[in-house]
Amino acid sequence: MKVEIEALRSIEREKGIAFETVIEALESALASAYKRAEADAEEARVVIDRDSGEVVVFAQELDDDGNIVREWVDTPHDFGRIVAQTAKQVLLQRLREAEREVTYGEYSGKEGDLVTGTIQIHDNRVVVLDLGNAEAVLPYAEQVPTERYDHGMRLKAYITEVRRSIKGPQIICSRTHPNLIQELFKLEVPEIADGLVRIRAIAREAGHRTKIAVESTIPNIDPVGACVGTRGGRVRAIVEELNEEKIDIVTWSEEPAQLVANALSPAKVSAVYLYEEDATALVVVPDYQLSLAIGREGQNARLAARLTGWRIDIKSETQFAEEQAAFEAAFARGEVDEFGNPIVAAGGEAAPEAAPEAAPEAAPEAAPAAAEPESSVAPAEG
Repeated sequence: MKVEIEALRSIEREKGIAFETVIEALESALASAYKRAEADAEEARVVIDRDSGEVVVFAQELDDDGNIVREWVDTPHDFGRIVAQTAKQVLLQRLREAEREVTYGEYSGKEGDLVTGTIQIHDNRVVVLDLGNAEAVLPYAEQVPTERYDHGMRLKAYITEVRRSIKGPQIICSRTHPNLIQELFKLEVPEIADGLVRIRAIAREAGHRTKIAVESTIPNIDPVGACVGTRGGRVRAIVEELNEEKIDIVTWSEEPAQLVANALSPAKVSAVYLYEEDATALVVVPDYQLSLAIGREGQNARLAARLTGWRIDIKSETQFAEEQAAFEAAFARGEVDEFGNPIVAAGGEAAPEAAPEAAPEAAPEAAPAAAEPESSVAPAEG
């Protein structure tokens, strides 16, 4: 009895399953079919010649402990239609398992990568993407509330996890993950893909706005200009992919004060005072820039805080000047010390409470921050 080696080779090419895996699956299938057909054989093994396709069946007799006590060649001239059908079913099952393992191996190393798929199912709040040789799931928690997911729509997503399951690999994707932004920039900006420009931090409110901080690894490249592209072409392509989500690109700085000032872009900053003991930055902006610096519902300040890791308190120049004057007056009256703390009078009672803000020269304690960093948004990989 022989099998067609070329037919097995075609399975290897079409399914991407190794030839040896196909051969072993067929040997196992024929052994299972033989045992069902031959009641006298307690066990059997099948060997297929890898060159000629010749099939040899070894029937086996076992002892009570399952050890082989006798083995002989018992290759049937013809397996018969029923036995052949059984072998076919077993072979298909083994090949499906092997195909799933190949697919799992392909995608298990792609966690953190970008994939493009076609939306096949959008039901029960779960979106299923057809990736060609596998399916990916976009859970409701990873979907952007402002986006529409229509059947047949092409969509890019970020792989967060690949799990094994009885139905094959389960690929979990996200459209909200901050690193989706990083992977999109790698696609659109060659300097990032080549390592000439690095994304140092990302802060994102999916569907609304994202801030990224970038730096150049060589001196003659403008990192912001490289990301924006000619006439904004590069960043525009990413904004369209994200359904008009706004993106602010700022320059990374190792100097915390400069980084905080950059992060509040597009607002202009007059001064930044850092209070390292509680990681707070007091930012002074021109009066007409106050609302821009804070942003709608505090969004600009909130994202800047996440991007930099500093709590940010924003004041206008007028507010700051008034509080500084109040401090100087209280200090002159001896009501507060140089740090803005109330001075205890001789009778044991504190002097009247001074204004909460002090001049920057006196290094006062900062007022409660308007925006705080959130640890849930990790800096992007450089």
